[in-house]
Amino acid sequence: MQRLLRTITITLLALCLGMSFAHVLELPAKLRYDEQIYVRIQTTLYVAWGPPGVGGFVEPAAVMATLLLAITARGDVVGLRLLLTSFGCMIIAFPVVFFWRVAPANAAFLEAATTGVIPVDWTEWRMKWESGHALRFVLHASAFVLMASQITRENLKKQPGWSVTSQIGEFHNTYQGPES
Repeated sequence: MQRLLRTITITLLALCLGMSFAHVLELPAKLRYDEQIYVRIQTTLYVAWGPPGVGGFVEPAAVMATLLLAITARGDVVGLRLLLTSFGCMIIAFPVVFFWRVAPANAAFLEAATTGVIPVDWTEWRMKWESGHALRFVLHASAFVLMASQITRENLKKQPGWSVTSQIGEFHNTYQGPES
């Protein structure tokens, strides 16, 4: 059961990371768009990224799966810390950063698209949206790396004779140092 939960969790985290990385990759081009193009893109391109589209359910599911994995972790303090820190990154990304930076900008752009009136401060809304997603990317990447580290630890612990001290000893015995 734990293996299945780890697989589901890291898959959901990878999907979140992919979506936030896509926003970061788009950033340079989107900063060059005028207000008409930017509002049009915001209200057409990203429709499937939020509810009721599948993208809107991936991140809450990733947050819950990460928490569930941490709750069911047993007997490994370091692994539990990795899981809880991963969960912390995810809970900051969503809902905190999302509802602080991204959702208000989404609402402003949706209103602009609906009424045809672009906000005078549209560039401020744009920067809130873009910087919010950049911050979420950093949090998603951190959560993913922490989860991957925890899964790697779990797999290594199953290796016969594995321990942190055995790994350090092996490194010490095989390291030759810089060539003179």
